[in-house]
Amino acid sequence: MNEKLASILNEAIQDEYKARALYRKVIEKFGEVRPFSNIVEAENRHIQALLPLFERYGLPVPTDDWASRVEAPSSLLEACQQGVDAEIENMEMYSRLLEQSEGFPEVQMVLRELQLASKENHLPAFQRCVDRGGLPGRGGGRSGPGWK
Repeated sequence: MNEKLASILNEAIQDEYKARALYRKVIEKFGEVRPFSNIVEAENRHIQALLPLFERYGLPVPTDDWASRVEAPSSLLEACQQGVDAEIENMEMYSRLLEQSEGFPEVQMVLRELQLASKENHLPAFQRCVDRGGLPGRGGGRSGPGWK
């Protein structure tokens, strides 16, 4: 049980680490541009949502070494497209992890919320960025409580 659950939680947190590292690299290269400046904070919240599950099940939290493993794309448009691709992959990953985590309702609740944030918030924000040709967003974005 713990090995399967460890695998599920490790995959989820590694994906969140990777996204956060990529979005941080984009911000380092291009400045505090939206949607990256908003979504990098959401990735922090996603990681924080996963951490209590590691504690609850007595599992070690994996080290985050993604900052040394990712590079910023050459343009904001490319970064936005990578964001679209990453969020689609993220939603697919969470669908698979949800199937694998049957019997762990508290794990499934967190995974569902993280998947929903990707689907309803992150993916549309990156798609808008692509539609704008990679031009940074201008205010007026949605924000709110929870996992977003």
